[in-house]
Amino acid sequence: MRQSASVQEAQPVPLGSERRFGSVFENAPVGVVLLDSEGRVLESNPAWQRLVAPDETNLTGRPITEFIADDEVSKIEAWLERVAGGAVPVAPQDATLRTNTPTGTARVATLYLSRIEGGPGDGGSVVHFHETTEQRNLEEQFAQSQKMQAVGQLAGGVAHDFNNLLTAMIGFCDLLLLRHSPGDQSFGDIMQIKQNANRAARLVRQLLAFSRQQTLQPRVLSITDVLGDLTNLLRRLIGANIKLDIAHGRDLGLVRVDQGQLEQVVINLAVNARDAMPEGGALTVRTFNESVIVETRRGNEVVAPGEYVAIEIADNGSGIPLDIQERIFEPFFTTKEVGAGTGLGLSTVYGIVKQTGGQVFLDSAPGEGAKFTILIPRHTADASDEVRKAEAADGPAAADTTGAGTVLLVEDEDAVRLFSARALRAKGYKVLEARTGEAALELLGVVDDHIDLMITDAVMPEMDGPTLIIEMRNDRPDLPVICISGYAEETFREKLGQSDDIHFLPKPFSLNQLAGKVKDVMSLPNPG
Repeated sequence: MRQSASVQEAQPVPLGSERRFGSVFENAPVGVVLLDSEGRVLESNPAWQRLVAPDETNLTGRPITEFIADDEVSKIEAWLERVAGGAVPVAPQDATLRTNTPTGTARVATLYLSRIEGGPGDGGSVVHFHETTEQRNLEEQFAQSQKMQAVGQLAGGVAHDFNNLLTAMIGFCDLLLLRHSPGDQSFGDIMQIKQNANRAARLVRQLLAFSRQQTLQPRVLSITDVLGDLTNLLRRLIGANIKLDIAHGRDLGLVRVDQGQLEQVVINLAVNARDAMPEGGALTVRTFNESVIVETRRGNEVVAPGEYVAIEIADNGSGIPLDIQERIFEPFFTTKEVGAGTGLGLSTVYGIVKQTGGQVFLDSAPGEGAKFTILIPRHTADASDEVRKAEAADGPAAADTTGAGTVLLVEDEDAVRLFSARALRAKGYKVLEARTGEAALELLGVVDDHIDLMITDAVMPEMDGPTLIIEMRNDRPDLPVICISGYAEETFREKLGQSDDIHFLPKPFSLNQLAGKVKDVMSLPNPG
C-alpha cells in the first residue's frame, strides 16, 4: 500500500504529457538551460548548445558564467544571486556570449530567468537565451545612421556659411584684380589669396558631398587631368611609406562627370588602400579605355555594351575576406573598429559611380590586396568646345561678360550682396539691392524701372528664396530668376519644380561666373 501510494504521488502527470514537454524542450527555437542552486548546468536543449558552444557536446556540470564574455561575468553572477536569494522575478538581462558568429562578430542574447519550485532541481533556475545579435546590429546601424544624419546636417550648415564667406573672398579678389595687372607688385599676393580660397572651396565641396547636399555639375573632363591635379594630395594622404604609381592609358577618352565627385571617389579608395597597408606597400592607379562588346555580368552587376574609360586602383595590402565582399558597398558597413570608420566611404563611391552611369567592381583575396575597377561611359560627342567653355568660365581668357539691363539682387549676407552688386555694375548692369525677401517684394511694388532679372539667395531669414519667387510670380510671372545658394539645387527645386526660367548658380562663385550666368540668362528668349 505504501509503495502504491508513492507511485501514485510520483505520477501526477501522464506519461504522454512528459513526452510532449520533452519534445518542446528539445525542439525549442530558443536556448533553454536548467541550472542547479550553484548556477551549474543540469540540462540544456540543442538550441542553447548551438548558441554558446557549437563545437562541444557535454556541457553538463559547467557554470553558466563560463559561456558569458569575461567583462560581463560579474553582472550575470549578481543577476543569478538575486533569484537564488528568493527575490521576486527579475527583469531580463542582455549579455554578450563568448562565441562569435561565423563572420566573427560577437553574439548577444537576452536572458530570461525564473526559479524552479519543486522537483529534483529545487533551488535552481531555468534560463531562456533569446539571441538578439541581428537586432543589436540593426539598432547600432540605426543609431549610427541617426548620428551621421545629424553630422551631415551640421556639415551642410557649416558648408553653407563657409560658401558665403568664400564667395565674398573670391569675389573681392576678382574686383582687386580688375585694378591690378600681372605686372603690379600686389598681383601675386591677390592671386595667392584667391588660390587658397579656391582650395578652401574644394574642402567645402567634400563636406557637402558627405552630407549629400553637393550640387551636381557634370562636365566633360579628361581623367588624366583630374588625376594629375590629385597626385600631390594623394601622396600626402597615403603617407611616405606607401609608393604611389600612376599610369595613364594612351588616347584616353573623355568622360562627362562631376569633377568634385570623381575626386571624392579616388580619394576614398586611396584612403581605404592606405588603411589596408599599415606597414607600407604600393598603391597603383591605372587608366585605360575599355570596350564591352556584349552584355557582361560581373557578380550582381551587368555591364551594358559600349565604350568606357576605366580607372583601376589596386593595393598590395591585407585584402578583403570573401565572406564580406558582398557587403562592402552597404551604407554603414565597416570592418574597422569603433571610431575608426563611418562605413560611408565605399557606399559613397558606389553611389557616385552609379549616378554617373558607371560601374564599380572589386577583385580581392585575403593577403593578396584589393583592386577596384571603375568603368565610366566614354563621352562620344565633340567635347572640345564644352571643355573650353567650362575652362573659360573663370579664366583670364573668358568671353565678354558685359551687358545691359536692370537686375534686382536679393541677398541677406552683406559681403556677398556688396560684391555681387559691384561686380554687375562694373559689367554694365543697373542693380537694385534688397536685403530680405520682404524688402524685395516692397521694392517690386514701387519701383518704376523695368526689371529684367531677379537674383535671390535661396536661404534667407523669414522669407526664403523659393517663397519670394512664388510671391513675386503673382505679379511678374515672366521675370527670369537666378537662385544662388551654398546648398544643392534640389533643396529649392522641390518647392518650385523644374521651371525653365528659374536658374541656379552655386556658391562660391567668381566675378566672371556671376556675370557670365547673368548674361546667359538674359540672352535667353522670354518664355512669355
